[in-house]
Amino acid sequence: MTCPAPDRLPADRMVGVGLRAPHLHTFQHEQPATGWLEIHSENYFNPHTAARQQLRAIAAHYPISCHGIGLSLGSADALDPAHLSQLKTLVDELDPIAVSDHLSWSSVNGQYFNDLLPLPYTEEALTLFCHKVEQVQDALGREFLVENPSSYLRFSHSTMPEWEFLREVQQRTGCGLLLDLNNIYVSAFNHGFDCARYLAAIDPASVKEIHLAGFTVKALAEGEIWIDTHSCPVSEPVWQLYRQWIRQHGAVPTLIEWDLDIPALPVLLEEAAKARAILTEETINGSVTV
Repeated sequence: MTCPAPDRLPADRMVGVGLRAPHLHTFQHEQPATGWLEIHSENYFNPHTAARQQLRAIAAHYPISCHGIGLSLGSADALDPAHLSQLKTLVDELDPIAVSDHLSWSSVNGQYFNDLLPLPYTEEALTLFCHKVEQVQDALGREFLVENPSSYLRFSHSTMPEWEFLREVQQRTGCGLLLDLNNIYVSAFNHGFDCARYLAAIDPASVKEIHLAGFTVKALAEGEIWIDTHSCPVSEPVWQLYRQWIRQHGAVPTLIEWDLDIPALPVLLEEAAKARAILTEETINGSVTV
């Protein structure tokens, strides 16, 4: 199927959920109502797996977004050509509504970590990151989205805050942004910044997708730290951030992420229904056309 761009999804299909292994069979055979589905790209790189076959069947009925975790765009390592080639093959087959990865790094000398690690926000790191994003966009022949991270430490030699770094990436490369509101809320607590200041620095026109998820509070001897676990419902403060963004800037394709302690599908779809209700209410009240 030929899928619409994310900013041209019909109003009744603006909210999607993550497609995870426990729900593959249901989406393939029962086709429950949701606007679109987002996959973790790397899980479907092998074209000969049962999962890839299931995805092909599911993609005949739902718009798909490809969300990656393995490009390691902030690493000093060169892009892995095999990884990029596999991503391009998947994207060419699915024609997804969006392709994205993170403002992070995860490799050193070809060795990969099972984490999305934070960057030092310096001019050197910015130049490197932008070059990688341009390479990906050139290889895919389409706009690429960069997601803001959640983080648990900061580099003392950073010369700019994260929101300025992210804005510069978008302006220099012409990429789009995947705005994760839970990540902003979590990082704001961990680092003591104001969510409103972060969001005010973002160009609304560059935001092509929004993520909503839940987080976990971890108690340490030094105090609390909030962890972006995607293992529980969206928190009320994050719903409020979402409502404010939609009220100010209009509807954006929105995803409910739930990756650990994955619930029964009706629970996930109920979270999506909350987002859809906010979109409907705020766009009607604000007279925004979607």
